[in-house]
Amino acid sequence: MIGCGYWGKNLVRNFHALGALAAVCDATPQGRELAASLAPGIPIYSDADALLSTDVSGVVIATPAETHFDLARQALLAGKDIFVEKPLALAYEQGSQLVRLAGERKRMLMVGHVLEYHPGVVALYDLVQRGVLGTIQYIYSNRLSLGIFRREENILWSFAPHDIAVILRLVGSLPFEVVCTGGTYIRPNIADVTMTNLLFDNGVRAHIHVSWLHPFKEQRLVVIGSRKMAVFDDVAKQLVLYDQRVEWQEGQPVPVRGEGERVDYTSDEPLRLECQAFLDAIAQRHPAITDGPSGLRVLRVLQAAQRSLVMNGEPVHLPMDASDSLV
Repeated sequence: MIGCGYWGKNLVRNFHALGALAAVCDATPQGRELAASLAPGIPIYSDADALLSTDVSGVVIATPAETHFDLARQALLAGKDIFVEKPLALAYEQGSQLVRLAGERKRMLMVGHVLEYHPGVVALYDLVQRGVLGTIQYIYSNRLSLGIFRREENILWSFAPHDIAVILRLVGSLPFEVVCTGGTYIRPNIADVTMTNLLFDNGVRAHIHVSWLHPFKEQRLVVIGSRKMAVFDDVAKQLVLYDQRVEWQEGQPVPVRGEGERVDYTSDEPLRLECQAFLDAIAQRHPAITDGPSGLRVLRVLQAAQRSLVMNGEPVHLPMDASDSLV
């Protein structure tokens, strides 16, 4: 593990519980002290180069986003499989370099899009794949809370990668148009609230509302289908399937309202499942679902959204190629 801070400590805890933690590195005395309390007896380093010179098989990077590229590159050059917390990098070209380097070195590259491992999201994806919702028409996601305010990355890069990753998986492709607007209220040039709209070539639209300047916590994903609708609420810990749709009667659209039915899913901790997926990728030499190309697609959308944001909501179009398909 490189990084035992706000999020890294959770990864330390999980990899230690899985019996796979070999060492922890943190540049701060506080991080090293925390690592020692979470994983007694595990070697602790203050310098990443020292850790990378050991014979560990895999390295997990949970440091500030602006350090991800350099640390990930160093780890790949040292011959390690890597798991990089989101975002993979702060520029598409940097992420592309990491994916190419991992391929050249035949190393596993995984990105920390933990929401894709959430049993509730896996159950939602299963509903979509089995056609229970019919044809997807619209998706929206709200990820809102008060704080934590970042200094280096804005709310778009901090919160939205989770939702972008899941939406791309549900739709099965990249959008061809991205529009993003937002507001800056706490620190200059660091957006605190953004609304991102995605338009896909099959007619599906999605919007993602993220904010760390909100009076209550909300993490809700709504998928509207031609037959049914589904709502995943990560705060309420539930996935509800609604037998609701619109039917045409005598030339007029008529709403058909039905009861909501809870869809059961396991209570496994998503982060534990994600950590296990990295261990499986190392052992089986098979990419995890949140592999390098997956992280790169998310980066592509993020970069387009950031460009639109600084242009005050001007649409940004993404050229398509064969590698953009997720199916």
